[in-house]
Amino acid sequence: MTDTATDTAHALGASRTLWELVDRRAALTPRRPVLLQDDGVLTFGELRDRAERVAAGLYGLGVRPGSVVAWQLPTRIETVLLSVALARLGAVQSPVIPFYREREVGFALRESKADFFAVPGQWRGFDHTEMAHRLGARGVFEAYGNVPEADPGTLPQPPSDGTTVRWIYWTSGTTSDPKGVLHTDRSLIAGGSCLAHALRLSQDDIGSIAFPYAHIGGPDYLVMLLLYGFPAVLFEHFAMPAALDGYRKHGVTVAGGSTAFYSMFLTEQRKDPSRKIVPTLRLLAGGGAPKPPEIYHAVVREMGCQLTHGYGMTEVPMITMGAPDDTADNLATTEGRPPAGMEIRITTEDGTPLSAGSDGEVRLRGEAVCRGYLEPAHNAAFDKDGFLITGDVGHLTASGHLVLTGRLKDIIIRKGENISAKEIEDLLHRHPGVGDAAVVGLPDAARGERVCAVVEQPPGAAPLTLEEVTAYLRAQGLSVHKLPEQLEVVDALPRNETLRKVLKYKLRERYSQAQ
Repeated sequence: MTDTATDTAHALGASRTLWELVDRRAALTPRRPVLLQDDGVLTFGELRDRAERVAAGLYGLGVRPGSVVAWQLPTRIETVLLSVALARLGAVQSPVIPFYREREVGFALRESKADFFAVPGQWRGFDHTEMAHRLGARGVFEAYGNVPEADPGTLPQPPSDGTTVRWIYWTSGTTSDPKGVLHTDRSLIAGGSCLAHALRLSQDDIGSIAFPYAHIGGPDYLVMLLLYGFPAVLFEHFAMPAALDGYRKHGVTVAGGSTAFYSMFLTEQRKDPSRKIVPTLRLLAGGGAPKPPEIYHAVVREMGCQLTHGYGMTEVPMITMGAPDDTADNLATTEGRPPAGMEIRITTEDGTPLSAGSDGEVRLRGEAVCRGYLEPAHNAAFDKDGFLITGDVGHLTASGHLVLTGRLKDIIIRKGENISAKEIEDLLHRHPGVGDAAVVGLPDAARGERVCAVVEQPPGAAPLTLEEVTAYLRAQGLSVHKLPEQLEVVDALPRNETLRKVLKYKLRERYSQAQ
């Protein structure tokens, strides 16, 4: 990547609003493509110009600056176009994952007090329009083929304040209702800038968005494209091996999503180790879920490309990111370093800061951090110094890299001793008979909690036994008091529909009564 490209990206990153960033990039490289899908292509100039016309059409429908517009749309070029049009208007957007149904969608509509609701109509055999009307949604309109375009001359001036809340994202509610997370254009630009600068990308790269664009990673990725001026291939539905045709057709150089995506790429690569599954691929990158060190080594060894992994959440879309020029050890065992402007504080439970190398709660402060929650009671997650308490546990190394060792709720307390579920999971991933693994603590009258390992096995692997697993872990040096006391082998671990993170609460529910 040239110094000029880097300087340009840093200058664009100072844009006050998302619309300003779109407009400035379009002026620089209007004819370069930004979005690719099947045979469809949209350039940076077309993204700006068409978004203005769509914004004018929405204005004609009654959408105004400050109007709350919920949208539940799959990953399509038209979805990005609609979102950018809403950013031009200065509307408040509330994206909803397209797989969600009545409970989650109804909750998001009620809590956000949405004035309008954009839906895809019939999508993958489900009638979203009918559901919207059944839920009593206001201002329902179908986003594909029915959104009018109009003369941009009718539009008010674009927004100029990037610190106003214009985004409501939803955490993936598990045992409780989702939380509405409040973001600004500036917090999203800051998060996307962290990702973009860490990955050392250039205009010659071709990226890919294989996850729901309604996820917080959607604008994260769009900001990266706008800063560095390269395109991404969109996948409305990601499934292997069918998706490989799209990667090959467009010559994708950068792919990823989360740990589960890395594993799917590896599975395909192992079908024919002599042939690189995507010849142009040079980098896998992602975040959103823990990455076992063995996954990193397997990708580099078997796929012949680099793997960089990061740490983010709905509240802070990008916190740290591995860089391609990091050491192999840092890329395998850490989540990377934070960018300038992101403060990471490791503390005791009462907020006392800890020194480098000491495990504690991870707390965050910086421009990429959300502006709080829709429900004021949830703002107790911020401490007196304005740091967000993440619920994650980890430490900073002497070089400033972040190592996550688990979540507070993933710390298993057995007979008064703290056990890290992630430590056991990382060791299990090295076993040839384990495809994926999740370790949870289950209630136990005698011990407080017992350690339960739940594993998927690769095709053709010999059935595992608890005795074999514990013998293997002991041989790997795991302390005796950390050994699993229960083993469950499943066809597939329960996962969410966005980044395919394992839903540990479902495992706790399923196996709490097992002996």
